[in-house]
Amino acid sequence: MVKGMARIAAEHGFTDLIAPVRPSWKERYPLTPIERYVRWTRDDGLPFDPWIRVHHRLGGEILRPEPESLRITGTVAVWEEWTEMSFPESGEYVFPNGLAPVAIEREVDRGIYFEPNVWMQHRVGA
Repeated sequence: MVKGMARIAAEHGFTDLIAPVRPSWKERYPLTPIERYVRWTRDDGLPFDPWIRVHHRLGGEILRPEPESLRITGTVAVWEEWTEMSFPESGEYVFPNGLAPVAIEREVDRGIYFEPNVWMQHRVGA
């Protein structure tokens, strides 16, 4: 997919492609801030996260992590349905496939989730 996007960018005369990357293993570490997670590396020096590593191998460079890339808001009941969990009191909860905790505010009947991503740059033209 990245190569196809880079080809299209180059065909339109762009020299760079900026991609918002959703780290594939971040859901395993939802309590770790994205700013720390993106700095993790393997013993060989490559990025720890497989999807960031794919971008890295294709020449992508991390520009910056974005802790609040996507905001998802819903009622407590909607969040309980989405996650198949119960939220008995206000607070932060880890949920399946979430890259960060959801903040449940029972007193205002709201759950707010900010999904992090990583902005990466690919050079595609001269």
